Amino acid sequence: MFLERILAPRHEAHAHCDLFCGVYDPAQAMVEAMSCLKIAEKYHASDDPVFRDRAIFIKEERAELVKHHLMVLWVDFFKPHHLEQFPDLHDLFWRAMKAAGEAKKSMDVEVQQRLVDLVEEVSNVFWQTAESQNAGVYPPS
Repeated sequence: MFLERILAPRHEAHAHCDLFCGVYDPAQAMVEAMSCLKIAEKYHASDDPVFRDRAIFIKEERAELVKHHLMVLWVDFFKPHHLEQFPDLHDLFWRAMKAAGEAKKSMDVEVQQRLVDLVEEVSNVFWQTAESQNAGVYPPS
């Protein structure tokens, strides 16, 4: 017990892959945001209570993943010099994170669409950075 305490790491670091691999892409957040939108649409098209319960549960998971992927981009990818290039960057991410939280709580299709739109804005900013050319996986065509 004493030896384990002495050898335990004093600092713990986190990254989306726990390796600081340098691979980032807003596509991960967009897939989850689009899932939220499509799930809400299917929810409203169904009268099956079991399906609707499952849809709520899965949509909440997907919305939480949007928050995770956005946070990775915001904290790990974007740097201070990006704020000079995009002065509204913090506000954009704040609004996107709030939208993900709202999407998690709501089955309203319009709420889900707002999330998709904000993730699209984040994606547009991401792909305007020079660093995205070496970090992104799915560049826009």
